[in-house]
Amino acid sequence: MLKRKDLLGLIDLTAEEITELLDVAADMKRHLKAGDKHLPYLKGKTATILFYENSTRTRTSFELAAKYLGATVINIAASSSSVAKGETLVDTGKTLDAQLNDFLVMRHPMGGAPYLLAKVAKAGVLNAGDGMNEHPTQALLDMLTMRETFGKLDGLKVAIVGDIKHSRVAKSNLFGLKTMGAEVRMFAPETLIPKGIDKLGAKLCRSKEEALDGADVVMGLRIQLERQQAGNFPSLNEYAAIYGVDGKSLQYAKPNAIVMHPGPVNRGVELTGKVIDHEQSRIEEQVFSGIAVRMAALKLLNDYREYTK
Repeated sequence: MLKRKDLLGLIDLTAEEITELLDVAADMKRHLKAGDKHLPYLKGKTATILFYENSTRTRTSFELAAKYLGATVINIAASSSSVAKGETLVDTGKTLDAQLNDFLVMRHPMGGAPYLLAKVAKAGVLNAGDGMNEHPTQALLDMLTMRETFGKLDGLKVAIVGDIKHSRVAKSNLFGLKTMGAEVRMFAPETLIPKGIDKLGAKLCRSKEEALDGADVVMGLRIQLERQQAGNFPSLNEYAAIYGVDGKSLQYAKPNAIVMHPGPVNRGVELTGKVIDHEQSRIEEQVFSGIAVRMAALKLLNDYREYTK
């Protein structure tokens, strides 16, 4: 079992822990495909979903995951909570603890916020994305999708193309995939590459062709249009021409390479419509994997809580 009460990031998870999460997620996926949505693992437990940022995929998949495991689920939007009245994150955590919550699922615009919450809350904290830091369950669902396709992660060549600087998905994938023995290549405009990412194990490429050459996985990242005013690249058309993945550039990857994207996709920018709808695209499968991974994370954290009572 996971020997921790929280899932905050992949930077400090071992290969054994990641493997256990993926194994349990694969089992959960089998349950879901069989139509079994009433599992008893979290019966009598409460999970509160606290999002300080907008979300569709992550929020709904965490909510479904908890409900499928038998938990009572509470949704709190920061705009309608006491946070809007000036309540601190620490006080919010203490309040939710006093209400006997078992799990807190949080997305926050500030990096490190879930770590602070985990220090003051007795409840298990699951990081659903913090600032430009990590998004651990997204990377886990990506790895589950890759493992189901290729039967392994060790030795895979994974090309990540796009807005790496602002992407917590890219960082969690880098940490998790490197731990599992994969090679992670990255390609982006220099303005969208965080300093020192190569020292964390990423192979920085000088061209899209170099990044995709012989790749098993091609992962596009969303260009965060809300940040375009920062002038990180001249225009979307120029970005798409140089950094976007189309059918021609995909030919540099292996013939059986799969295409992935954490969503939402800006069609015609990060990926062309043809690539998104390609038979090797796994974008919809990633969404399905997301529910299973979050079920696995909740179950394993609950197992640890029960073990340490």
